[in-house]
Formats: sequence, C-alpha cells, structure tokens
Amino acid sequence: MNSISFKKNLLSVQEELLRFAYKLTADREEANDLLQETSLKALDNEDKYIPDTNFKGWMYTIMRNIFINNYRKIVRDQTFVDHTDNLYHLNLPQDSGFDSTEGAYDIKEIHRVVNLLPNEYRIPFAMHVSGFKYREIAEKLSLPLGTVKSRIFFTRQRLQGQLRDFV
Repeated sequence: MNSISFKKNLLSVQEELLRFAYKLTADREEANDLLQETSLKALDNEDKYIPDTNFKGWMYTIMRNIFINNYRKIVRDQTFVDHTDNLYHLNLPQDSGFDSTEGAYDIKEIHRVVNLLPNEYRIPFAMHVSGFKYREIAEKLSLPLGTVKSRIFFTRQRLQGQLRDFV
C-alpha cells in the first residue's frame, strides 16, 4: 500500500474512530485527543501495516491500546505507595466527613428525606446503596428487574431534587 492510499484509508475511518473514542472516554475533548493520538501513531507506524488486511480493525486496535495504556498510566500515577517503615501515612486518620456540625447535619437531613420515601422505593434504594446488585434486589423482593431499576432511578431523581441545597 502506498502512502497516498494509506492516508485516504486513514481519512475514511476518522468519523467512525471518533465515535469509538467517544464511547471509550465519554468526553468530547478526550475523544478528540484520543483520535489525534491514534492517527499520529498510525502515521508513525505506516510501514508496519500489512496491505490487504483489515485497516479499520488495525486502527481500532491502535486506539483501544492507546486508551488502555493511558488509563493504566492514570491509575498508576494516582496510586500512593507508603514506603515508611511503620506505614505512617497509611495509618493516619482519614477524613470521615463528620468533622463539622454541618457535615453531621447534612447526613441527618439525607436520612430524614430517605426515611420519608414509601417502602416500595426506600427498600430497593437502601439495598442498592448497601451494595446489592439490581438482579439480587429483584430476586430478594420478587420484582421484575426493570421495576427495581426504575424505582432506584426515580428515588435518586427525587433525592437530588429534595437535597439540592446540600449537594
């Protein structure tokens, strides 16, 4: 494949790659950055592309690998390793959110609003917040999965509206 047809192929898949990048990142700016990085990587490695193979698949693989590598780098950069002898930093008390009376008041207000909900909404929501999966809640309460999901969704919406001042 000559350089001109390679660039034509690259231009022809840009729109699809942008959609894929947006699915990966869920952010328009990050998707554009990922597309640009992928295109540059493809141009730098044009000689490694084997003609008469799936060009679009090759491009998707490059994009996916760049996304995964960037994600791993972000996670690695955010990981804190305590190298002190007695793990001093890890044993420091963590911020609980209850250091002020305002924080305690907010929690009390949230509990008050949640407890005012009808049982059909409060119970699935409480189970979900406690860590149950939608399917587990549906099985334990003998409800359809869609009903559980919609009740939790509507409860969140209602709480967001009622607690707007506290968020």
